[in-house]
Amino acid sequence: MAETKLKNPTEAILIGGSTGSIEVLLRVLPALTTPLSFALIIVLHRKNTADSTLANLLSLKTDSPFREVDDKDPIRPGTIYLAPADYHLLIEQDKSFSLDDSEKVNYSRPSIDVTFESAADVYRSSLIGILLSGANADGTKGMQAIQKTGGLLVAQHPDTALVGFMPQQAIANTTIDYVLDIDGLIEFLKSVNTSQQTNHEAR
Repeated sequence: MAETKLKNPTEAILIGGSTGSIEVLLRVLPALTTPLSFALIIVLHRKNTADSTLANLLSLKTDSPFREVDDKDPIRPGTIYLAPADYHLLIEQDKSFSLDDSEKVNYSRPSIDVTFESAADVYRSSLIGILLSGANADGTKGMQAIQKTGGLLVAQHPDTALVGFMPQQAIANTTIDYVLDIDGLIEFLKSVNTSQQTNHEAR
């Protein structure tokens, strides 16, 4: 499936979501083959608290290195990153993270749009953006930015989302490459990883 539309090696995959997206990740993360050939960066709308429960929960679901982002962390392939609560997560040109506590965007901090837009400027056509279940339109502008820079767009099928508004807004306002249910999303990610590992071994 993935080979038909992937034009360039994938350096980073962004996953954005809100209400209902944690349940998706709890199914997706355990199914991913390791090692990952890309950095996986997760941005979820979270309560404004330093509580580490979510990071601990997700980290237990994967064999890949997993960390909640600290300011200035370098972005490394094979690692899964979670945006911390109450900060916007930015991607810098040197492929490191920076944290920003400026005003909320789409009533959210972290904002999916903020991360997706900054990542699009850095990774361009080597980026995949994925938007999951959620109750507002955060992520649509970020998906538009990824589309403009040649990246690939994936949305959870709204009918399979606990709250379909977020992926539906992206589908209505961008050209989504893949609209997938949860099983389809798992197969897509595994396919990207497998194809890149095969290409690397061939070289």
